Amino acid sequence: MKFKEKLKTDKFIITAELFPPKGTNVDVLLQKADILAKVTDAINVTDNQRASMRLGSIAVCKLLHDKGYETILQMTCRDRNRIALQSDLLSASVLGLENILFLSGDHPSAGEYIGTKTVYDLDVIQLIKTAKILETGIDLAGKKLNGSPKFCVGAVANPNSTPLDLQVLMLEKKVACGISFVQTQTVFDVEQYFEFYQKTKHLPVTILPGVTVIKSVKFMNFLKNLPGVNIPQKIQDRMMSSKDSFKEGIKICAETIKELKKFSKGVHIMAIGIEEYIPEIIKQSEII
Repeated sequence: MKFKEKLKTDKFIITAELFPPKGTNVDVLLQKADILAKVTDAINVTDNQRASMRLGSIAVCKLLHDKGYETILQMTCRDRNRIALQSDLLSASVLGLENILFLSGDHPSAGEYIGTKTVYDLDVIQLIKTAKILETGIDLAGKKLNGSPKFCVGAVANPNSTPLDLQVLMLEKKVACGISFVQTQTVFDVEQYFEFYQKTKHLPVTILPGVTVIKSVKFMNFLKNLPGVNIPQKIQDRMMSSKDSFKEGIKICAETIKELKKFSKGVHIMAIGIEEYIPEIIKQSEII
C-alpha cells in the first residue's frame, strides 16, 4: 500500500528523515535507508537543510525509489524561482516521486553561505497551489502541459509557536489548498502539543508530530536555542543528570512517541545523524 493510501486508513504512520551527503558518496545514506525502509512508511529526504549545500533531494529520492522505498521529497521556497520550482515538480513526477513536502527553508544565516541571496519567489501557500495547478494540466503562465503530474502534497506546522492560534490559522490555509499530510516541528512537550492537536483535530489532514533524539547534552543545548523548539526543564534535567546521556535521549524519544500515540495518527522521527537507532527507538516506544 502506498503512503498516500495509508494516510486514509487508521494505520499509525511512521516517517523518518535522512540528510543527503555533502558530496557524491551515498554508501552510508543507502545503508541507513535500508534500515529505515523496514520500520517506516516513508523516508523524507531533506532539501539543503540548515541552508547547507548537499546532494540534491530529487537525486537521492530517485536512488531510494529505485530500491523500492517510499520517499517524501522535501522542496523549499528558499533557493528557486517559480520557473525552477515548476520544472523540479515535473521532473520529480517523471521520476516517479509523488510525495512532496513543501516548506520555506532555513535562512542562509543558519548555514555556511551567510551572504547568499534568498529567492522566496513563491511562499509555501503559493507553492502548494502551484502543484495543484500543474495537476490540472497547465502551468502558472496558463500554458497547457503535455502530460500532467499527480502529487501527494504535505506541509509543515509548528505546534510550539506562539500565538498558537496564528499557527493554526496558517495550517488551516494550507489544508484549504489541498494538502494531504503535515509534519510538525519537533515535539518534546506532549502537553503543549495536545493543545495544538485539540485545535487542529477537525482538519481533514493527517498530522504527524515530529520527534527528535537528544543524543547528548551538547546537542540538547544546540536544539533548545533553535527558533520554535521547546524542551521542558524536566527533560533537560534528565539529560543533565544521566550517566549515559545518549541512552537517556533514546529513552526520552521513545517515551514521547508512546505518549503521542494515545491521540496522534503517527510520528515523524528526526534522528539527525543516528538514523540507525530508529528501529530501537520504535521498539522501545512499543508502537509496532
